[in-house]
Amino acid sequence: MTTSIDASGRAAQESWLQRYYFVRAGFSAIWVVAALTVGKGSALASAILLVGYPAWDALSNFIDSKRSGGLAKNGTQLFNFLASLAVALALIISLPDMHRVLGVFGGWAIVSGLLQLGTALRRWKANGAQWAMILSGGQSALAGAFFISQAQMPAMPSIATVAGYAGFGAFYFLVSALSLSFAAWRRRGQNPRGQV
Repeated sequence: MTTSIDASGRAAQESWLQRYYFVRAGFSAIWVVAALTVGKGSALASAILLVGYPAWDALSNFIDSKRSGGLAKNGTQLFNFLASLAVALALIISLPDMHRVLGVFGGWAIVSGLLQLGTALRRWKANGAQWAMILSGGQSALAGAFFISQAQMPAMPSIATVAGYAGFGAFYFLVSALSLSFAAWRRRGQNPRGQV
């Protein structure tokens, strides 16, 4: 009986993560398109998009943690939520100086990437199929170091500089969603009657 409840709880959590990763992939893809179109042609649109990206990340971490036991049980997501909120505020203060904006984004990419990596490692045992989130977290940290380096250069950065980072985020979220979907499909194929 306990095994059946555990399996049911795991299936529900994996179903949530699939939907969550698909939504995050979709948002990031739309953000990239918006950044490379309206964001490049309007300073106001660019500012809204730049501040909106970490604000969305904060909201996403908050919602995901609530579906996964709450912020108190998910320390990496709690810190990611707080860091993303702080970065959204820091970006408001930093705008319109794009060198400072890129430096703030770089620091956030490092912190949030390491926290995402920690969340993925914690979820690995319970949910599996977290390898893409682990890669994403590591690459985010590397991208952050690159952003900080670029922020020191004389060339003026733009929102397009951040678009590639968001694009990789969309890719990794999509791969994670598909990996969980494939794992669930394979389990159903091995256990067609839903036996535990």
